Amino acid sequence: MDKIAITTGDPNGIGAEITIKALEALNLESEKIVLISNREVLNFYGGTEILKKYEVIEIPYLKSDICSGKVTKEAGEFSFQSLKKVCSISPKAIVTAPVAKNALHLAGHIYNGQTEILQHFLAHDNQLAEMLFVAGNFKVLLLTRHCALKDITLTKDIVITKVKNLVTTFQSNFGIQNPRFALCGFNPHSGEDGILGDEEIEILSPAVKKLRQLNIDITNPLPADTLFVKAAKCFYNGEKDDFDCYIANYHDQGLIPIKTVAGDKTVNMTIGLDIVRTSPGHGTAFDIAGKNIADSTGMIEAIKAVL
Repeated sequence: MDKIAITTGDPNGIGAEITIKALEALNLESEKIVLISNREVLNFYGGTEILKKYEVIEIPYLKSDICSGKVTKEAGEFSFQSLKKVCSISPKAIVTAPVAKNALHLAGHIYNGQTEILQHFLAHDNQLAEMLFVAGNFKVLLLTRHCALKDITLTKDIVITKVKNLVTTFQSNFGIQNPRFALCGFNPHSGEDGILGDEEIEILSPAVKKLRQLNIDITNPLPADTLFVKAAKCFYNGEKDDFDCYIANYHDQGLIPIKTVAGDKTVNMTIGLDIVRTSPGHGTAFDIAGKNIADSTGMIEAIKAVL
């Protein structure tokens, strides 16, 4: 299918609202977009005109099950079935509105997020989905995703594999043949020669050595508390950074800097699969769901990223 497929996320969150607002703002041709959603849900959040313009692939959901701001099993099932369907139609690209992990779990779908569900349905030949966060020229790859800090598992081979996949993405998606990467240290001050931790010595530095043998341009592990300072300045000033991507070891190490700097302009991009997926960098915002006050900036940026 030569269309961008958009899922509207958890029907009790802001997903449908920001999708409607984004499509109204962008005013894209009808043949470019297909919605994976439900007419009752879209109508509930003010999507009457959107329904007239764009194709909708229906996922069953009852109007009586719409409970704005609530975590429900029914909403979790709808979210999961939407993702399953979008994977089955092989679109040009996928844009997903936010879902709630606890709702998915209530429905019996035990995944840590949409990235893992997409990998389950789309991956083949040992493909691995990766989380790349993009805000213009400011890009951050996560080596590990949604897991507790105490459960982080990082090995030399994981680092090598993920960075090699990142090179392929930069070549195919961004047209950069020889990207330059900055690698965050795992520990404070990159471990201080083993005083504050040995992950740099045992895992990251050996991985860097191997990657350089493959002619990949990557720094030694650098202290993360200062590494992002120039990236922030470049983003604010609209300048080109020295690095094409920053590589973070775990979720908050990478996401705090880019979300602090770029806010709602941050796009979550799933790479490593045959189909690129983007999503706003925020969640379901249950606290404001159904109030028609949600900011659609993130959804607009997510759609623009795959146009």
